[in-house]
Amino acid sequence: MGLQTEERNSDRDYGETQNGSTARLANALGWFSIGLGLAELAAPRSVAELIGVEDDDRTRKVLRGYGAREIAAGIGILSRPQPAGWLWSRVAGDIMDLSSLGSALNSNRSNRARLRAATAAVIGVTALDVKCALDLQRGATNGGTSPKRAVHRTKTIIVNRSPEEVYRFWHDFTNLPTFMKHLESVQMTGDNRSHWKATAPAGKTVEWDAEVIDDQPNSRIAWRSLEGSDVYNTGSVQFERAPGGRGTLVRVELQYAPPGGVVGATIAKLFGEEPEQQIEDDLHAFKQVLETGEVVKSDASIHRGMHPAQPPVREESMAASAH
Repeated sequence: MGLQTEERNSDRDYGETQNGSTARLANALGWFSIGLGLAELAAPRSVAELIGVEDDDRTRKVLRGYGAREIAAGIGILSRPQPAGWLWSRVAGDIMDLSSLGSALNSNRSNRARLRAATAAVIGVTALDVKCALDLQRGATNGGTSPKRAVHRTKTIIVNRSPEEVYRFWHDFTNLPTFMKHLESVQMTGDNRSHWKATAPAGKTVEWDAEVIDDQPNSRIAWRSLEGSDVYNTGSVQFERAPGGRGTLVRVELQYAPPGGVVGATIAKLFGEEPEQQIEDDLHAFKQVLETGEVVKSDASIHRGMHPAQPPVREESMAASAH
């Protein structure tokens, strides 16, 4: 949606939009890593015999160390919403394995036929690890997964209206441009999907498609941008009754990747277009629209440059007051 957020499970939810085959490959490599690691830890003798290396204390110790590494990498791949880093750690481990196998080929006590087969297998797995890691990184660049340098923000505000009324207004996404300053338009493209267009720093325009992933009437709305969007964003807005019957506590949790990344966000801040400030301003405008029906603008927001605190008094008015 127009607001971009850090949601507890937003990274994982958003990662599900990446290419399905890449996600399945990453999971398969994670389970393979755990399985291989368990075998190396529990049965190093059998593994040594299988790959054709000499079975001695040193070999078993090395294999157990590799097993612990494989299990850690597998758990990392399966449990993290961003497994690309763990896949690159597998690539580094693959290189170590290939180095060890290469050294073993020079030993007269090794089974060279099995070693060559094991080396070919490791090369094949390495190729899969590299491909999967690159695909995941490419997906992050295109909005497919949560970028490493995504910005996380949480903002709250109390609106003097019931949760039902506040939810109903927000749920109609075409209302959002009325209080989101940089949002130009929102068009519904399906039951749970919409197309967004917003202004960006330096007069640029960005567009993205968003999908509602959780909709709890009068309570919560969660969303994520879809793969290929100009701006990665995901998050949620919650509506809770404020203490003492003071209306509704609106909590927005946002995660977004500003165009140009962290550097772009810093430059935008210098020009007064920092996303965090935008979010805060938008929520205040949202409160005004719900409570008064319009966004109240001060002199400072209407006039540019220096201006008097009060409207100038015309000479005719002064003359009239003198009589």
